[in-house]
Amino acid sequence: MFEQEQQNTPEMQTEANTTANVVSITEAARINNVTRQAIYVAIKQKKLRASKDATRWTIDLNDLEEYRRKKYSRAKSMFDGELVFDNHKGYFSVNQVAKMLGVPPQKIYYATRIGLMKAIRKGAAWVIHSDDIKNYQENYLNKRTVNTETSNEAM
Repeated sequence: MFEQEQQNTPEMQTEANTTANVVSITEAARINNVTRQAIYVAIKQKKLRASKDATRWTIDLNDLEEYRRKKYSRAKSMFDGELVFDNHKGYFSVNQVAKMLGVPPQKIYYATRIGLMKAIRKGAAWVIHSDDIKNYQENYLNKRTVNTETSNEAM
């Protein structure tokens, strides 16, 4: 009897290790900081490997890590073999520029549409170079602030 218990112990430990490396949809969602529905959709689209027990989905942590590495990110999107938003080379998205300048993204889109700021199209995205951002900031944003202050002083 004692020998049987010793033989079962390694199997039990393997089972415990297996369950420790497996998470539910809820836990996977919490780890990835997304909703349960997003994890479920990833499973159904075969982007995330999971197995279903009698009533519950289980996801191996290694599969979850692989999914996270391969997951689409706009920051990693490529066009003609180059990063679309390569900040090291001075290329930024409209939203990044808006945050840098402290204005709404609609103002940046408007500035590009009327020609106050130059933007180029890479695939489906608008990209703005840092030189164009500086030019816009110096010639339009700062002038508007100075004109507003001057007109307020005149009153």
